Amino acid sequence: MGSLLPDTMENSKSSVIGPLERRVRRRRGPLEVIKSKVNRSLTCSVPKLKGALAGLFPVVSWLPKYKLKEYVWGDVMSGLIVGIILVPQAIAYCLLAGLEPVYGLYTSFFANIIYFLMGTSRHVSVGIFSLMSLMVGQVVNREVYLAGFDLDEDTKQGPASALNFTEDSYGAVMNVSIKVLGMECGKECYAIGIATALTFLAGVYQVLMAVLRLGVVSVYLSGPMLDGFATGASCTILTVQAKYLLGLKIPRYQGYGTVVVTWINIFKNIQNTNFCDMITSAICISILVAGKELQERYKDRLKIPIPTELVVVAGATIASHFGDFHGSYHSSISGAIPTGFIPPKVPALDMMSRVVFDAIPLAVISFAFTVSLSEMFAKKHGYSVRPNQEMIAIGCCNIIPSFFHCFTTSAALAKTMVKDSTGCQTQVSSIVSAFVVLLVLLFFAPFFYALQKCVLACIIIVSLRGALRKFRDVPQMWRVSKADAVVWIVTMASTGLISVELGLVVGVVFSMMCVVAQTQTPKVSLLGQVDNSSHYDDTEEYDNLQTVHKIKIFRFQSPLYYANKHIFLKSLYKAVELEPFIEITRRRKATKKAAKATKLAAKADPTNGEVSIGLVHNDSEFHTIILDGSYMPFIDSTGATTFKNVQKDYKEVGVTVLLACCNTSVIDTLRRGAFFGPDDKDMPSLLFHTVHSAVVFASEVPSAAAAGNTPV
Repeated sequence: MGSLLPDTMENSKSSVIGPLERRVRRRRGPLEVIKSKVNRSLTCSVPKLKGALAGLFPVVSWLPKYKLKEYVWGDVMSGLIVGIILVPQAIAYCLLAGLEPVYGLYTSFFANIIYFLMGTSRHVSVGIFSLMSLMVGQVVNREVYLAGFDLDEDTKQGPASALNFTEDSYGAVMNVSIKVLGMECGKECYAIGIATALTFLAGVYQVLMAVLRLGVVSVYLSGPMLDGFATGASCTILTVQAKYLLGLKIPRYQGYGTVVVTWINIFKNIQNTNFCDMITSAICISILVAGKELQERYKDRLKIPIPTELVVVAGATIASHFGDFHGSYHSSISGAIPTGFIPPKVPALDMMSRVVFDAIPLAVISFAFTVSLSEMFAKKHGYSVRPNQEMIAIGCCNIIPSFFHCFTTSAALAKTMVKDSTGCQTQVSSIVSAFVVLLVLLFFAPFFYALQKCVLACIIIVSLRGALRKFRDVPQMWRVSKADAVVWIVTMASTGLISVELGLVVGVVFSMMCVVAQTQTPKVSLLGQVDNSSHYDDTEEYDNLQTVHKIKIFRFQSPLYYANKHIFLKSLYKAVELEPFIEITRRRKATKKAAKATKLAAKADPTNGEVSIGLVHNDSEFHTIILDGSYMPFIDSTGATTFKNVQKDYKEVGVTVLLACCNTSVIDTLRRGAFFGPDDKDMPSLLFHTVHSAVVFASEVPSAAAAGNTPV
């Protein structure tokens, strides 16, 4: 590569950017900021009140503008289809939550209505979600176990007694009861009490995060981490439901390593398999998978999705009823589902103290999935959503329903995609879905009495196909980004093999550690000039770049902070091939050696009275280092000190250090660290807006650039 000629520098004078003056902004003090915000918050007027109500309930803004002829058909069709799918899923997911099926119907009904009033997304389907149900179920089963109840599902109280705190109407009475709020409470009563307390706290956390503008927390939930978390949780869900496929009576394991321990218990009890449940499971899974495959293969031709779940539930219920599978083959069934609603009830405060920390991951995951799905479908259809309002909406979808015996909800990807593919236009479809659930609650719930639990488990397991298919994407993810692939694998493994809650913590911490690790191995490079122009780039990545005579241009593509300052220094020394301390030591040794040689020469020739000591050659191959800060987003006080030390150390060996392309954040930190001297007097000679400006300055006035440098 050739060197830059002097006449090239002469011709490039016109490209040097002149000094720029920063705008002076008056910084308000903390008290002034707080005072202004309080004044704005406390002032009240009719327009402001209307705006606040419209912001809290977006439905009052878009519903009056509803285009009936254009929207109603798509909304009604998507609402009916989602409602039909929602009913069997709501009943099934209660197996995961460790609750009676009626609570899943309550949850789906109230969540759809509240999100219709408060949500800003037109397409998101909010309601019962497998991952939320699993996390609720783990807490519920733990607390039920600690309270001394039997975890065997077949020895629990009927739903009517759980709701009314009396003996159930179906004849089964719990053999264990405890006092809750001064009343006798059986197993199912205690379980739903824990679930509602957990849901209430999760909703409160979500609303508080919205009020405090803490939606930024979702930034730390990366895509690969969420995918790995969902896949690991799906493995746990599959494991928890496997016993129902075989009709085994195995209590849910409480503690770490649920997947491993549960499979060990399954194989230990495999001889107790209920062949009626096993055959029913095989038939149902075959039908469900076949229906899903047909749906995916012919989705362009089918105007509406095939209601496979409803077909399976209806057929299996009829077969179980007329075949008397429960009486003849001891198959586990859903049991009676009461119709109608029960009076609301305040979540138990004494139970909240037991689940105050368990509600945190529920709140974070719930709003993360809801906000991400809302933004994804809003971008697809060309409208905007308000993430902060989404957090408030999903928080209220948990707080208010917790008074009506519901558990934690979230946006669900599968049902949202169904709404989108069936012509959904607005959240009116949610009202239609809620109406379908209402019909089941009022009239059709008793017809599900003979429905086998293994059928519900089949619905849950088949719904995991999308998350479990992520295993196939790992090789492609590894080729695109090894860091993302490692985050996915670690999160998935910790979620599946340890626990869902710890898996979330491990995933977040590990993904953040990966970001920090990337700052520990940044790309560094020396820059060369592009065809005698004012542009410079990496000499290792591009050919035919010209080196600048007597100047080294160094680029560090990472923030400079306390954790990577040594990496910065090591990389700089290696790139420019000059380490100041070593060079100073070398020169001192050479000076001593020269002085000793002079003394010996004087002794050998005493007639020469004035023998001069030969000067040590201290010139380096370059006289200036330009640090390109264009890829350096920020520095801390340690980084500023590092810059000062670099400048000082290289000055001792006759090399000037200049800065170029630094953003205002970096400049302000350097100014606070007095890098540019008292009152920033050295800023014009040390800081340049472009690399080319620094190159021209250093090439035209090398003596001025190195002024004050005194070689050792």
